[in-house]
Amino acid sequence: MVDKESVLEANRKANGKFEILSKVKISSKEELATYYTPGVAYVCEAIKDDPSKVYDYTSKANTIAIVTDGTRILGLGKIGPKAGMPVMEGKSILFKKYGGVDAVPICLDTTDEEKIVQLVKDIAPTFGAINIEDIESPKSLKIVRRLSEMLDIPVFHDDQEGTAVVTLAGLLNALKLAGKKRGDVKVVINGAGSAGIGIAKLLHYAKFRHLYVVDSAGLIHKGRKENMNPFKDEIAQITNADGKDGRLEDVARDADVLIGVSTRGAFSGELIMHMKEKPIVFALANPDPEIGYHGAKDAGAFIAATGSSSNPNQVNNVLAFPGIMRGLLDARSKSVNHEIMYDAAIEIAKGVGKRLSTDFIMPDPTDNRMLLKVTSNVAAAVASAAVRTGIARVNAEKDTVKKHAASLIKRYMKIERKVLK
Repeated sequence: MVDKESVLEANRKANGKFEILSKVKISSKEELATYYTPGVAYVCEAIKDDPSKVYDYTSKANTIAIVTDGTRILGLGKIGPKAGMPVMEGKSILFKKYGGVDAVPICLDTTDEEKIVQLVKDIAPTFGAINIEDIESPKSLKIVRRLSEMLDIPVFHDDQEGTAVVTLAGLLNALKLAGKKRGDVKVVINGAGSAGIGIAKLLHYAKFRHLYVVDSAGLIHKGRKENMNPFKDEIAQITNADGKDGRLEDVARDADVLIGVSTRGAFSGELIMHMKEKPIVFALANPDPEIGYHGAKDAGAFIAATGSSSNPNQVNNVLAFPGIMRGLLDARSKSVNHEIMYDAAIEIAKGVGKRLSTDFIMPDPTDNRMLLKVTSNVAAAVASAAVRTGIARVNAEKDTVKKHAASLIKRYMKIERKVLK
């Protein structure tokens, strides 16, 4: 683990975690005229005549915006756009290293939903996709839905969709080891913010039939009035089919799977002891989980997973968002759908290969070779799903996308070895 002073010094010396570099050389009058005036006028006119050419002639095809208002930064909460900037920069370099995606942090000095929607709508022509990041729920869910309806580019919400994808991937492998079927298991999700909502929706799409979601007011069910919103109302329609009421300790009894996207310490050893045989526990609150890996194992968890890199089975969104975004950009997709997310999860689950075990249900996000393969496969699957579901602008073939992703990642790794010493 790193200590506070070394982290602060490293970031001070870096003075920001990324920079913009030119992809073309300008060292002659001809090159200057080609890439700027007067030659650039030809490019502008070509795009004016055919706006789709913007993907061919500009950086739009490979550039995304990471948009936040600083209201829900990691486990820090509402710390504002300036204090949230380091997280957005970190996300940018992960997009670049693992997906070859150019990502620009956009940290907004407003928390007003209407202003955020309008601002993102206005800057959208510059970007091939939008990544909504660390905005408080349910406002973030409203923003994503509204922008998805307005824009003709994907609006990806990593807190919701990225978390759902990696959770499904890990769960599929965990169930395989436990010898249980997705249609039979009882799954309890503790937390009904962006992550909990996203996980519930994707698991339902993946044909998990016994789903229960709990928030601070208890078990979500049809007709509940307390602490509800339109998104929880939607979840009530696809979960808790038997209309149960109660608290976490009530519904977790006899559960096969317990997923936490809530707060530190929300799970106890006693809670796990009352689950079914071979209990599966995903304690994903960051930076501190609902229960630690060893605490869950000591309580009898067959498989335990957290978001921490210091223990086995780290459920980390970096396994998902670079490859998903790479595939969306290569297909020039207009949006994101559950089929895309499901196919991405399948590829991540397959990425563990023969190493699958109770302490290795997820690919290792620190293994560059493994991550390169996973990201390339995820990108190919995503692009293929976009084409198959009719939201792609180009017929992106799997092999082409896979090779493109691999080449971009290898290029960055080469730069990292030679330049970023």
